[in-house]
Amino acid sequence: MNVRTDIPLLAQKLRPEDVRADLRVIAALVEPGSRVLDVGCGDGLLLAYLAREKGVDGRGIELSQAGVNACVAQGLSVVQGDADTDLGDYPANGYDYVILSQTLQATRKPYKVLKQMLRIGRHAIVSFPNFGHWRVRLSLFWNGRMPVTAALPQSWYETPNIHFCTIADFEQLCRDMGAVIERRVSVDAFGRRERIVAPGALANLFAEQGMFLLRNKN
Repeated sequence: MNVRTDIPLLAQKLRPEDVRADLRVIAALVEPGSRVLDVGCGDGLLLAYLAREKGVDGRGIELSQAGVNACVAQGLSVVQGDADTDLGDYPANGYDYVILSQTLQATRKPYKVLKQMLRIGRHAIVSFPNFGHWRVRLSLFWNGRMPVTAALPQSWYETPNIHFCTIADFEQLCRDMGAVIERRVSVDAFGRRERIVAPGALANLFAEQGMFLLRNKN
């Protein structure tokens, strides 16, 4: 088997089954050959997958120094940074896509972060756990306690999440800031597309995760 040398080391040995299902759904929203910034890129799997499958020019920003070191060791272009404070250093329209996967709810100022993403990129892709899912509602109703589900696995005192939201909340945020929603994808707790959920109120009730492709109006 020929090994490609034009992509990062991690991408060369990556198998599709090594990548979370929700990251594969995100990758499907990205056009081949695009310039991509992955905010909160973690272990770099999405960047590597995009390099392998879509031939993107990918960059990452990650809060954890250990995560940055691991990415760089695998040939990925990743720097240490905080989404809340460091996105302002990036030039406007420097990327085709800016991605924030399962991180928006852990930021201190989600509105500001999303604004910066739409300034930096022609498109933004955002995914987050949906606090409006029926299991969350049922847990609060019957138990009167913060829920623990497959999509929200940590107890309230251990979770990194500080701004829970529902799909309806996020769509209202997009309207407030003038962002255009180009695509909505309903995702289950395992990151797979929900085939039975339609957009709107049903998605807010039945989708365990929401995924959105956005752009500015102008």
